[in-house]
Amino acid sequence: MAQVEQWGIYEVALNGPADGNPFVDVTFSAQFKYKNRIVEPDGFYDGDGVYRVRLMPDVQGEWSYTTRSNRAELDGHTGSFTCVAPSAGNHGPVRVVNIFHFAYADGTPHISVGTTCYAWAHQGDEMEAQTLETLKSAPFNKMRMCVFPKDYTFNKNEPIYYAYERGADGNWDFSCFNPEFFRHFENLVGELRDMGIEADLILFHPYDRWGFATMPAEADDLYLRYVVARLAAYRNVWWSMANEFDLMKEKNEADWDRFFRIVQESDPYQHLRGNHNCRGFYDHGKPWVTHQSIQHSDLARVPEWRTTYRKPVVIDECKYEGNIENMWGNITAQEMVNRFWLGTVGGGYVGHGETYLHPEDILWWSKGGVLHGESPARIAFLRKLLEENVTSGLTPLIHLNPRWREGASQGEEYYLYYWGSAQPGRFGITLPEGKQYKLDIIDAWEMTITPVEGTFSGQFMVDLSSKPYIAVQAKVI
Repeated sequence: MAQVEQWGIYEVALNGPADGNPFVDVTFSAQFKYKNRIVEPDGFYDGDGVYRVRLMPDVQGEWSYTTRSNRAELDGHTGSFTCVAPSAGNHGPVRVVNIFHFAYADGTPHISVGTTCYAWAHQGDEMEAQTLETLKSAPFNKMRMCVFPKDYTFNKNEPIYYAYERGADGNWDFSCFNPEFFRHFENLVGELRDMGIEADLILFHPYDRWGFATMPAEADDLYLRYVVARLAAYRNVWWSMANEFDLMKEKNEADWDRFFRIVQESDPYQHLRGNHNCRGFYDHGKPWVTHQSIQHSDLARVPEWRTTYRKPVVIDECKYEGNIENMWGNITAQEMVNRFWLGTVGGGYVGHGETYLHPEDILWWSKGGVLHGESPARIAFLRKLLEENVTSGLTPLIHLNPRWREGASQGEEYYLYYWGSAQPGRFGITLPEGKQYKLDIIDAWEMTITPVEGTFSGQFMVDLSSKPYIAVQAKVI
């Protein structure tokens, strides 16, 4: 009997009709059973008369299946397989836990440390391989990436593949997908999965010259169902309805609500779902939104957004480290690192991006390639610190002025204080009475951790270095 690891992919492939338009004329799915449990993912047409349906089994043991179709040659096929223990590094899909935080399906905490590479999947094999090689030593465990190609400053090249075939009139046929593109795209999602990186898939965006941003409603809906059918079985997928949804003026609020519902109803595994903004927020309080995907540069507002929507806050875009003329792409590495720390002690998660000028317009934020900035090493330092000390997420310490905070805690076990670009020589800290803590002074930029002699409890003053980007962590003993 065939075997597949838990949270891996089991695929059924069958030969069927290739006449007409199989993308719309043929329905194909399968009913997978484990004991009294049933999972029914949609299948998809993969060209050349081949139909596929994929399952991400989440329980170990024996599964069986029966296919369903409106065509006799695809209907009623049966089979079985055994789901075995996951391999090393396979922790399953990421879920929301403790209201504001994330963990993998096996309970391992997921401290989201993302980056943005919008159009990296459209740059050809050589550049894409270079991006993957860079990610091997980068600190990122989530990648924001577009399904459709992008037309924007520093990104004017044509993609290698397109998501659609052209009709006889030379225009895109939005009812006929290009399987070659999707095979290429899903292979890259699989490469990220095998590196432990979540693929935050941007389903729509406004930066378009091909017509993909302005398709009719029936084409949008067909596209969403096809993408979910192909990709939902990849455990590392997150769904982002759009990048800067509010710049897509052809879509209205009802459209975005419909897109969320289609994805939610079509995805058997309920991967994370968000919608990224430019100026105005989508209503993150709606039931189909799992987390807040936010573009904003004021990281002091993270606790406010936590309180407002009661969902995890992911600042996917806080401006980019770089030197381009656009105001959103020329903050310093120090400021990028500062924003990561501010978002962290606010109880949220922050995303990275890099936009350094390049003679061939190869900017990480859009095309990938290699990293040039100084922030990734410092972000890696922060990620390691959090993964070693935080298991259930940080809660911001809010005082009388809700826009001022001194840090965050994990219960009474762990405290993290951070003073940003300020440079105090000493500071008052209050820890719970009756418990003893060891203190470390952290230089977020120099990446040093210096133990403070003695143990501490209650109210006390701690001497600092009169430098910016200093933090203090307190661990209960």
